[in-house]
Amino acid sequence: MRWTRRLRLCVTGAVAVSALTAAPVAARAAAPRDARLTDLVNPFIGTANEGNTFPGAAVPFGMVQFSPDTGHSTGYDHSQNHIRGFSLVHLSGVGCRIGGDLPVLPTTGDVSRTDYAKYAAGFRHEDERASPGYYRVGLDSGIAAELTAGVRTAVQRYTFPATDKANVLLDAGQALHRTTGAQVEILDDRTVRTAITGRGFCKDTVPYTVYTITRFDRPFTAYGTWDGPTVTPGARTGHGGAYLRFDTTRDRTVEATTALSYVDAAGAAGNLRAEGGRPFDTVRSAARRSWERRLADVRVSGGDATRRRTFYSSLYRSFLAPNVGNDADGRYTGWDQKVHRARGFTYYQNWSLWDTYRTQAQFLALLAPRESRDMAISVIRVAEESGWLPKWGYGTVETNIMTGDPVTPYLTNAFQQGLLKGYEERAYRALKKNADGVPPAGSPAVGRDANPDYLSRGYAPYIPGHEPAKAGHSDYAFGASATLEYALSDAMLAQMARALGHREDAGRYTARSRNYRHLFDPSTGFFHARDTTGSFTGPWSPAQSVGFHEGTAWQYQWLVPQDLPGVVDLIGGRRPANERLDEFFAYDQLLKDPARTAREVWVTGPYAYYDTDRYNPLNEPDLLAPYTYLSTGQPWKTTDVVHAALTLFTDEPAGLTGNDDLGTMSAWHVLSSIGLYPVQPGYSTWGLSTPVFDRIDLRLDRRYHPRGALTITAPGTSAQDRYTQTVRADGVTHDRTYLTTDALRSLRTLRYTVGPRPSAWGTSDQAAPPALR
Repeated sequence: MRWTRRLRLCVTGAVAVSALTAAPVAARAAAPRDARLTDLVNPFIGTANEGNTFPGAAVPFGMVQFSPDTGHSTGYDHSQNHIRGFSLVHLSGVGCRIGGDLPVLPTTGDVSRTDYAKYAAGFRHEDERASPGYYRVGLDSGIAAELTAGVRTAVQRYTFPATDKANVLLDAGQALHRTTGAQVEILDDRTVRTAITGRGFCKDTVPYTVYTITRFDRPFTAYGTWDGPTVTPGARTGHGGAYLRFDTTRDRTVEATTALSYVDAAGAAGNLRAEGGRPFDTVRSAARRSWERRLADVRVSGGDATRRRTFYSSLYRSFLAPNVGNDADGRYTGWDQKVHRARGFTYYQNWSLWDTYRTQAQFLALLAPRESRDMAISVIRVAEESGWLPKWGYGTVETNIMTGDPVTPYLTNAFQQGLLKGYEERAYRALKKNADGVPPAGSPAVGRDANPDYLSRGYAPYIPGHEPAKAGHSDYAFGASATLEYALSDAMLAQMARALGHREDAGRYTARSRNYRHLFDPSTGFFHARDTTGSFTGPWSPAQSVGFHEGTAWQYQWLVPQDLPGVVDLIGGRRPANERLDEFFAYDQLLKDPARTAREVWVTGPYAYYDTDRYNPLNEPDLLAPYTYLSTGQPWKTTDVVHAALTLFTDEPAGLTGNDDLGTMSAWHVLSSIGLYPVQPGYSTWGLSTPVFDRIDLRLDRRYHPRGALTITAPGTSAQDRYTQTVRADGVTHDRTYLTTDALRSLRTLRYTVGPRPSAWGTSDQAAPPALR
């Protein structure tokens, strides 16, 4: 064991966290002008080194994400230099293939190749531009392509050379996922309709179908379709794709609008009627305005230009998902594969819950509560229509990817943030059913599939390589981390049950929230997977990923936000707990060179969170870990670690810490930068740390935050003066390291004073976030 360093309150000789720096890149957002916040957003951030973001056009929470695909499994990779097509659906930062439906590409000349990997167009990053709601690229063919988007529509404008063979290829047979069926119909001399069926994500899934209709702004002069490698000029139907030809010898531009529906062809046509018929520039301006309004909910002062660009780029990505799922007429396809209608709310889809329950759910509850309420209602509707709550949902299907019980803290957070008015008991019934059972064989959901053992033994046994009978992951294959996730969820459900008056349930779930103790191995001092006999697995090291999903015992040891005092007691008290935290974060090295420690000790590659004994902010299991110091009497170290981790976010394609996971990492960046972080996901506790900006103005929805605004100030905050000395809430001294949601709603101002050395602020026993008991 290497946890021997004695700690002192006043840390001397600390080297300041270096300012964010980034090498310039050719493909990036424009320089700010006219104080437009959209000019501070660089959509190319995260498009390299497996960030898996996309640079194309979307509006906040839009159904459509219209973006180029270069051959990477999730769409766009900045290291590649050919575009296969501009497709309709992308999820920001996912780790597996999904979406990429209907890639469209402009070409010239005869159409002879039907594989988009072979007819892909070359391009240079110097010829790319992107901003929220807009993307442009000059192709090596001499064609300029521009993309913008509405909520359910993709709008494209192509500027061709002068030719009588200007083509637009619509490929219905290829996508990022596996396409199992496609139909193409040329309806008239301006309109093409498709139906595309696909399946797959990290593993196979139930098939789903998307429907599109594309309307051009002028008639095409010729057309044809293809099936496999065979191109048939003049054909109006096919099962691969279609080409439309235009004469651009006089008018060189061609515009088109494509509408998307997850319901049927009539839904796509209705979406086209609702949003189509507008010129490209009109749609582009509307998209920019929608982003300006959204980004203006957070205004920051201070910090250098790179820090502000990086911050607003993360803010942008945090608003990309979940996505509108219903058509303009309110209809949507439920997880029972039946058509339903959303009345009085917007139906949303795409649920990366294992990721987003930790950061983005709370971010949206704070800054987009109306949409967040509708998202929570949508999750309840999934349960009521399909029979079970979701785990990782894409479009109209459950993928069952990842493990644990992420939907519980997701919905209990919505409850604690006051977003479930009128739906409390409906949500609770679905959550109780999920917590106490397993889905029936006919359900597509896996749910808490290790529940039979968890409920009888108090832990989920680790069964190497266990596969569920359905598609997706099994909690048995990651028994240790699944146990910790179940216990966390039980704790959050207990709080909801107590608030609703279900006292017996509350007591039962509270007792189960202590099941993390059954994994504690006194011989190692770590959580350790148990097998079906009850024995700890071996031979074993806490730096191995055995029994833990995308992490190790080192990284998961702090994932007990419901009872950190209990974890500290198991370790042996605050002193050994702090020594272990210091070892985990390489704290001595961090003080000497924080940015280098973050890049060379914590992070050694995009998926380097397996088999390690170090903090790795590339992934979700230890996102909470820096905030553990708030509970061990050394809150200044939270700031040291968080500010070092923030150096990993830069204004360049590789400037994101791993997969963004539908805004999870971006929301971590935003919340940590403003000094408010959800330290008990699923409950109403916000941890405090020093902001990186002098001033942050949050514009809040008065329906949920009566004050309508919150101003956070930290005058003079910097790499040198980063330590909180005092905190005042509406002028009243605040000595605790956290705020509750109710307290946050009552505030107008939260003022930090900062200095170059740690202080006594937040170090008392009473200052720590309370255990949930």
